[in-house]
Amino acid sequence: MSKIIPITELKKHFFDGMTLMSGGFMGVGTPEKIVQAVLSAEIKNIHLICSDTAQVHNGVGPLIVQNRVKKVSASHIGTNPETGKKMIAGEIEVELIPQGTFAERVRAGGAGLGGFLTPTGVGTVVEEGKQKIELDGVTYLLERPLKADVAILKADIADEEGNLIYNGAARNFNPLMALAAKTVIVEAEQIVKAGTLDPNQIMTPAMLVDYLVSSH
Repeated sequence: MSKIIPITELKKHFFDGMTLMSGGFMGVGTPEKIVQAVLSAEIKNIHLICSDTAQVHNGVGPLIVQNRVKKVSASHIGTNPETGKKMIAGEIEVELIPQGTFAERVRAGGAGLGGFLTPTGVGTVVEEGKQKIELDGVTYLLERPLKADVAILKADIADEEGNLIYNGAARNFNPLMALAAKTVIVEAEQIVKAGTLDPNQIMTPAMLVDYLVSSH
């Protein structure tokens, strides 16, 4: 069954205070048409989970600039000066997460795990407020999973049923996030008939995807 919907129908899936995951690294692999749909829905107080906040005019950057985000959980924010300004002004809460830990927290959310242990961040500000556990003489931090109400992802090719193929490094966090959200919405550069894709090339299976929109 086709999962393709008009971009105008996305609004009903967004709401104030939602937790939103977005794929992408520096905007590469971010579904910018869906980001614009989030803006058009005029929702606010979003908890945004993403690798980074891209730049002012690309990726998830416009969500920051237009004051839609209450909290961001990301690995870095330095490429978008607006994020830093709003953090310093107390307008946005920023949770900075080492990138490997970020990826694993998303994976843990998708796998249904209660958390995982990592030595990354021990002895730094990263450990603040976290439980420390010692095993075999090594101190670990207990890191909790990241999950979302909605994940917005970008694919290069999708079939009508929602099987996805990503383009090179644009794959980044998209496959992990497809597992970690209640609702998964995908923007695809190209949408083809079901049965067209080589099953060996599919990177995210259709069962994880709820809705598809076209980039064009």
